Amino acid sequence: MPFAPAAQFTASEAVTVALTLVLALIVGMMGYLAWKRSRVSPEERERHRRAALVSHGKMGDATVLEIHDDLVLYSYGVRGVGYTAAQDLSALRPYLPPDLTAAIGPVLVRYDAQNPANSIILAEDWSGLRAHSAARKSVLR
Repeated sequence: MPFAPAAQFTASEAVTVALTLVLALIVGMMGYLAWKRSRVSPEERERHRRAALVSHGKMGDATVLEIHDDLVLYSYGVRGVGYTAAQDLSALRPYLPPDLTAAIGPVLVRYDAQNPANSIILAEDWSGLRAHSAARKSVLR
């Protein structure tokens, strides 16, 4: 008989089985909690994406088309292909110029050479907004 009824277990075997189940449950919970803590939040993933584009991305010219609250719509071209993209700037509020509507027009864009649709116009340590860049330079002087 592959499975013995519980009545045939001795007291020590029953305790061993119970402790094994409790140990398996504890190890499983610890593994789940470690996995959950190691996950990267969407905000952190976006910050890493921007940092990678600032450090390794190619730079080009773009044009801001529209601004709606914290969402900026811009277009640019790479090797004869036109791209239109949007960037949510809500996490970058401290880095925005006081008058964001003045940014409508020409700006700089950073994009991934392997995937040109992956682009930004503003990051924590880089700005493609020309009006903002000029204001930053005048403050540094």
